[in-house]
Amino acid sequence: MDSQIQGLIDSSKKIIKDCSLKNGAIVAANSSKPYFPKEAKYYRFVWPRDAMYTGIAANILKINVHEKFFKWCMKAEGWSRTGLFYEKYFINGKKALHHFQPDQTGSVLITIFDYYKNNKKSYRKFDKLIKKSANGLCKVWDKDHFNLVAQDLWEERLCFPDLKENFTYSLTVCCKGLLCANELIPNKKWVKTAKEMKAVLLRNKRFFRSFGKLNDERIDASLLGLVWPFELVKANDKRMVRTVKIIEEKIVKNFGVYRYENDDYDGWMYKKGKQNKRFEVLQKGFHRKKGAGYWPLLNFWMTIYYLEKKNRGKALKYYKKVLNDLKGRKFIPEQIFDNKIQVSVSPLCWSHSMFLIASKKLGYL
Repeated sequence: MDSQIQGLIDSSKKIIKDCSLKNGAIVAANSSKPYFPKEAKYYRFVWPRDAMYTGIAANILKINVHEKFFKWCMKAEGWSRTGLFYEKYFINGKKALHHFQPDQTGSVLITIFDYYKNNKKSYRKFDKLIKKSANGLCKVWDKDHFNLVAQDLWEERLCFPDLKENFTYSLTVCCKGLLCANELIPNKKWVKTAKEMKAVLLRNKRFFRSFGKLNDERIDASLLGLVWPFELVKANDKRMVRTVKIIEEKIVKNFGVYRYENDDYDGWMYKKGKQNKRFEVLQKGFHRKKGAGYWPLLNFWMTIYYLEKKNRGKALKYYKKVLNDLKGRKFIPEQIFDNKIQVSVSPLCWSHSMFLIASKKLGYL
């Protein structure tokens, strides 16, 4: 297994470099590469969320892709007007979809802090990016909810201002992002907003997908983010222990972690689109949605959670599950299926990033 881990570390370095484009865009998967499966959904888009995890991993490897990415962010469509980042972008910075996902902006702020935390004076060339993004989040926050319709990180559900709803994951990212911004540029308004967000998040006796006047109490693996990387609660917090217990009861199968109950997204396309004048793929095909596999990146997230809980044995079970199922393959996909029919996005940069982070915390890197 040591040689397999080293092989995956080496391939992960390649994937991060392949997904970090010359213009600063960090794509979720570089679908233009010959190793990308033709049957899988086109992923050559920028999700700032994915880029955050890539940035954390790149920082561990000392691969400097960050400042190019920060410059790219400042040219993203709409940011100069609102200070906000939306669902996803083409590599040229144009919006690919227009849903407001609060965590995208928080993710950028966290990425900046993670890169400059050991040299806080160097952030100053991106002073505008920090201030405008943090102020943008504060502007759309209304005491206990966002005043815009918000979409979840999996791009399948919405929260509405009139119901004062919040997605737990999204709000946790924004809270952390504002606190990170304050570490670089002290600002009382950002801290006040972050404290309001935290107070709203900690109202409930346990954590679930979304809450407000109407709650969605179904479980979601992204709730692991409350412990790492967003550090809202400790791994041993009773609410978090209860949450992870439900995750393991409802959406873990043979140590494979799924996103949520009854997930059917598999990232498998029936028909590949043709290229348009922008050299972007048009999604004219159909998503098959024949049932999800488990997500390796969630396994590595669970690994990190159990390491935070000081349970290395349990952490290794989730970590080794992926390595055993890869069977020597050098690329880590978005999903792993029980059958040999469904084809996943592979390699997914977020999967490789989480592998690197978990490997670092395990002492393998």
